[in-house]
Amino acid sequence: MSFEVQGKVCLVTGANRGIGRVIVDSLMKAGAAKVYAAVRSVDSANPLVEDHGEKIVPLALDLNDPDTITAAAKTASDVELVINNAGILKSASALSDGAVVALQAEMEVNVYGLIRMAQAFAPVLKANGGGAFVQLNSVASLKSFPAFSTYAASKAASYSMTQALLFDLGEQGTQVVSVHPGPIATDMADHAGLTEVAEPASLVADAILAALSAGEFHAWPDTMAKQFGEAYENFSSNVVLADGSEG
Repeated sequence: MSFEVQGKVCLVTGANRGIGRVIVDSLMKAGAAKVYAAVRSVDSANPLVEDHGEKIVPLALDLNDPDTITAAAKTASDVELVINNAGILKSASALSDGAVVALQAEMEVNVYGLIRMAQAFAPVLKANGGGAFVQLNSVASLKSFPAFSTYAASKAASYSMTQALLFDLGEQGTQVVSVHPGPIATDMADHAGLTEVAEPASLVADAILAALSAGEFHAWPDTMAKQFGEAYENFSSNVVLADGSEG
């Protein structure tokens, strides 16, 4: 199973900045017919419209608000590729006073938001021939980091859910990609204190397009991510993908 972006209708959450903005630019460069820029405030997508014209359709969507996800799925009924990029990081350690509150917020967006997106858009993708669903996870989904352990926990849960979606959505002919970036040059990396080691967001967009074209489940965009991917390969092949395949 593989997916080519040329001529396809796409949707990207968190499209107005950071990795999401670069993904939108890359989709347009790859020949997407239309991209729904799914953002909390539609005005924040205006720069994308200025850059790419009417092929960009701003769309109100907040992973914290189930009603906006349901409404977006009804509006974007022609979508063939969903890239769920939006997420939050609270930088809380397991023993910090705010750990529970931080994890609750991160689970709401990073996990429950993913579930809501999958449930809302699965019927849309099926109706449009299957298409593809891409989830932005993290190397933190495989290894916890003490300074932001609650974020890592939420991403581990997100990755687990993405594995389930690989098989659930695969039954309807929908390709699923789990993307695992390391430090990427965004506001989130700055917030996590990773600015000096962060790599360009374009690596994430390139990895997504490559994984879609090759029919691969995992995408490892940057230097750290590739190191994780190499170490994880045996377990991935023999356990995670044991009941299916990356194709």
